[in-house]
Amino acid sequence: MTEPQPTILALDFDGVVCDGLIEYFQTAWRAYCQLWQPTDPTPPDGLADRFYRLRPVVETGWEMPVLIHAMLEGVADSEILAHWSTIAPQQATAADLESGTIAATVDQIRDRWIQSDLDHWLAQHRFYPGIIDRLQSIVHSPILPVIITTKEGRFVKQLLQQQQVSIPETQIFGKEVKQPKAQTLRDLLDKFRQETHQPVQIWFVEDRLKTLQGIQTQPDLDSIELFLADWGYNTESDRQQAAQDTRIHLLGLDTFAQEFAHWF
Repeated sequence: MTEPQPTILALDFDGVVCDGLIEYFQTAWRAYCQLWQPTDPTPPDGLADRFYRLRPVVETGWEMPVLIHAMLEGVADSEILAHWSTIAPQQATAADLESGTIAATVDQIRDRWIQSDLDHWLAQHRFYPGIIDRLQSIVHSPILPVIITTKEGRFVKQLLQQQQVSIPETQIFGKEVKQPKAQTLRDLLDKFRQETHQPVQIWFVEDRLKTLQGIQTQPDLDSIELFLADWGYNTESDRQQAAQDTRIHLLGLDTFAQEFAHWF
């Protein structure tokens, strides 16, 4: 475990705090049906579980229905895990679809779902074991909890409120901030240094290795401790890389839920 105690604990949301796989699959399946128009609108048995296992390869939302299409076309899991960045655009091109068109379809389907039945959409999200207790402890500790996510902040707030976790809106940086997570972390560092005139220690827990690696390349963020949440949307290869990285700490859910507790 790193020292000293953090000033700010910054957490990604989906894949660290909240498990949105059920919602991801349902949205992706609806988008797939609209784009590819299968004869049977019911997903085959086992497809959702396979999607859940392969979800870590998806970097942006347009890839989700493409992943379903690739699975149904018989592309092996091993191929998807090893070569998804090549397979995804090939599958879209073969269907004469552009990523922007697919992304718009995914967004429209999700927006209609939210507008027509927000409670049902929120109910498709689950929290990882022990996370809510840990968040509640952090909220009542000297450490400032911050959420940095690509999910809209208003939904993060609603999901947390349902669990009686109160994190102020000023500490939730969602999709609406329209900037990379690295910039949000930079802004936090600058803000607290200016306000307190004291050293600021940020710990950032994220489930995407590429995001952490991107932060690593920026010298002015060297003071931030980086953690890869091994329970989130990442692959075995990602976890192996993190375990061998001197800057990134591979973090297990039990460690986060228990050993981190002595700070809170």
